[in-house]
Amino acid sequence: MTNTEISPSTAAPARPRLGWLDALRGLAALVVVYEHALNPLYPELRGVTGPWFDAGWYGVIVFFLVSGYVIPASLERRGSVAGFWIGRGFRLYPLWAVVVCAALLLVVTGIDGIHVYLTDNPVTATLAHLTMLQDLLNAPNVVNVLWTLSYEMAFYLLVTALFVARWHRRSAEVAAGFGVLAVVAGGVLPTILLTHRGPTLVTTLAAVVLGGGGLAGVLSSRPALRRAGAVALAVLPLGLIAVNSRIPAWQSLTILATMFAGTALYRWQAGQISRGRGWAVAGGVPVAATGAALLWHDGDPLPWVAAVLAAWATFGAGMLLADRRVPAWWAWLGMVSYSVYLIHPILLEIVDGFLDDPAAVAWPYRVGLGALVVAVLLGCSALTYRLVEAPAQRLGRRIAARSTGSSNARRSSPGGG
Repeated sequence: MTNTEISPSTAAPARPRLGWLDALRGLAALVVVYEHALNPLYPELRGVTGPWFDAGWYGVIVFFLVSGYVIPASLERRGSVAGFWIGRGFRLYPLWAVVVCAALLLVVTGIDGIHVYLTDNPVTATLAHLTMLQDLLNAPNVVNVLWTLSYEMAFYLLVTALFVARWHRRSAEVAAGFGVLAVVAGGVLPTILLTHRGPTLVTTLAAVVLGGGGLAGVLSSRPALRRAGAVALAVLPLGLIAVNSRIPAWQSLTILATMFAGTALYRWQAGQISRGRGWAVAGGVPVAATGAALLWHDGDPLPWVAAVLAAWATFGAGMLLADRRVPAWWAWLGMVSYSVYLIHPILLEIVDGFLDDPAAVAWPYRVGLGALVVAVLLGCSALTYRLVEAPAQRLGRRIAARSTGSSNARRSSPGGG
């Protein structure tokens, strides 16, 4: 048995779709839509809620907690690194490609503009986006919400490295470590040190080589290559976050602490770690995030701290109510939340292109326009889920199953790894 696979007896058991997590996804998606609708539709509301609560950060922290809870469990349930990455690729990239093409269509039609770097350096920008690490490579995002996918990808790389190294059960310790680093070093670590003038082709190619080589290594049958691959997969995201993140390092480290805390909470509920360690993570990571913000935030930390604490409270409430039945419409909203999250900036850019001064437009008109945007968004999300997301996920599962089956066959054959 290779180090990139674990036996069914030690893998996480298969679990039915968890309605409470869908409910949290749906809520988080709607809150992010609200945040991004303020400038093009309701700028007056930003002055009301903005000074004490950052709705955008609330939404993404909920998303990060949910990802932390489910992603490592998915890898461990599969027991296969190859199967995990095939599944993740077919989960993320098809809709991502559709939305990127839609954003470029807005540029071609003149509805929206595009950052000058993307037009002056198309090869570097394309490669950076294909890695989904573009935000950590300081490449301007084609769609603003894509920045969070860079942290999702960094998390996947770290989770894979820990899995291959057999350290994946140490989620609580990893979460605590990132939390402590956010407090003690988050304000002194540099930002965009490697790419302060924008991402270079050399830096981007180095990330491609390190990430691709790391994945090839962990999929090898040779123990030395697997270890080297795990190191490469860990070095890439840690190095970029430590010295080259676009947002301050204390926020980047807080994101990683949050995601691994989500994993620790899953392990607590699954009985893999003690109640004491679970409570320590549930209390310690929000405290560390608060401390880092109070120490290092270059403005008023209150909106960010309030958003983070509210996100944790929401996730905790979800865990407490996990056995309750979630309304079908809410579960559906969570199911299409990835579409809602990626598509809504496209619709809001269209609105922004037609409303030069939203504050000069009567409120009833803007409320009606907002309702229309939400209705169109949900309709588009239903279509993209049915036509893009669901078929891609089914195809990914079939390919992953064949990949895992072929790997099992090779292990059982004479000379198999």
